[in-house]
Amino acid sequence: MRLLQVGLGGWGRDWATTVVPAVPEVTPVGYVDTAPESLRALVDVAGDARCFADFDEAVLATRPDAVLVTANLAGHVPAARAAVEAGLPVLVEKPLAPSMDEARALVDFAAQKGVTVMVSQNYRFQPAVHAVRRIVREGALGALHSVSIDFRRTTPKGPPAPGRPVLTDPLLGDMAIHHFDLIRAVTGVEAREVVCRTWQPDGFRYGGPPAAAALITLTDGVVVSYRGSWVSSGATTAWGGEWRMEFDGGEVWWTSRPDGSEPGVTEAVRIRFAGGDESSLTLPTMPRTDRAGSLTAFETAVREGRRPETSAADNLGSLAITYAAITSGRTGVPVAPWATSASR
Repeated sequence: MRLLQVGLGGWGRDWATTVVPAVPEVTPVGYVDTAPESLRALVDVAGDARCFADFDEAVLATRPDAVLVTANLAGHVPAARAAVEAGLPVLVEKPLAPSMDEARALVDFAAQKGVTVMVSQNYRFQPAVHAVRRIVREGALGALHSVSIDFRRTTPKGPPAPGRPVLTDPLLGDMAIHHFDLIRAVTGVEAREVVCRTWQPDGFRYGGPPAAAALITLTDGVVVSYRGSWVSSGATTAWGGEWRMEFDGGEVWWTSRPDGSEPGVTEAVRIRFAGGDESSLTLPTMPRTDRAGSLTAFETAVREGRRPETSAADNLGSLAITYAAITSGRTGVPVAPWATSASR
């Protein structure tokens, strides 16, 4: 697959230098960014690279098979729409769009054009996630009753550092969508209602609340309790969070996507059966995980002509939970995810 990448800020350059090279089925043929300094920074770390300030010019010059969008959030929809207009399948970083209305419009446009749009929900591509999804789908422990998720990270008090602190919704809009997407991935069920409260402790200087607690009721009646924080003084969790899922026949505890900074935390799934016995699962082997797994899934779906698991159409469900949580956090009232037209 000949890949044209759009958006070469810090995160985009990380994609270009660490993720794309890990997927040999993909060949980068060009890079697009309207900021000359971003392209210069890419050349500084990647050497020879075909760089462009204009998307249409880049398409004509490189003749790509697909497009990777790693621009900032405001650039997601315009870049993805340009790719679809050109008839090129596109993989776009999360979150898909700054609002539900823009996301729906992009999905409709892609459907009209018959072009694949996939969202890189990279946390799905982890061994623990695949193992837990299998437990749920096969009914090994009976019916699922409730889910609790905790995500904890620590940020020093004081003036904001570059990055997340300047975001309006630094937790719910930038991070929690990973966890909300995993709820749908492992249960296979959509959300019916979201109630959320958000806050910022004294002494922190985020652009919006860095902590939140939410109750998410799924359409089958299962209730998910979510707590997340960028400013926790508790033990740091893996990026995928700590999960407890209660079933008729026992409880599943699992965590996913550690980065080595969390003492004693590993990718793991443990089962405590109703009778008291406990067992640690042997996790499936995955040749590629995380963003490399996401890019591989995109290349495979395009090559085989099938809809990817994290298509933009599917991702509307995850985005709906995210914007419902943001709206509920701001208004203090329950929100039906699919009824919201909220934005960041």
